[in-house]
Amino acid sequence: MSRKVPNIMLPTDQPQVKTAGTMQPEERSRAWLACIQGVVYLATGVWPLVSMRTFERVTGPKVDWWLVKTVGVLVTVIGGVLIVSGRRRTVSDELLLLAAGSAAGLAGIDVVYSTRGRISKVYLLDALGELALVAGWLRLRRRSAST
Repeated sequence: MSRKVPNIMLPTDQPQVKTAGTMQPEERSRAWLACIQGVVYLATGVWPLVSMRTFERVTGPKVDWWLVKTVGVLVTVIGGVLIVSGRRRTVSDELLLLAAGSAAGLAGIDVVYSTRGRISKVYLLDALGELALVAGWLRLRRRSAST
């Protein structure tokens, strides 16, 4: 009796990249939103790593530079993953959860700590952008669930 071996993708395997002509409109929208969020996250994540001085000039002084840089690294990595997935047009439900969850988490932190006066009010503008991303992902998720 033969056993079925599960199809496991090894790091050397190349994922199937969809072309624009073979994609559904919802898949194109997911890829586009992943790339947009990825570019924003890559830019904002790298910024404090490259120039803490200009970052603090816009966002206000920081007490723990190591924490700002840690968040910067994590946001940069998330942005990179979103860009790669969007460019490959392979935006899975798991990646959608990462994207929406990251945006929701950052928006929550922005609102709570800027209204408490712990961080600059400029973070409320960031929260608006993050909430727009969450709304976009939720809209795409609902649209794919209804089809």
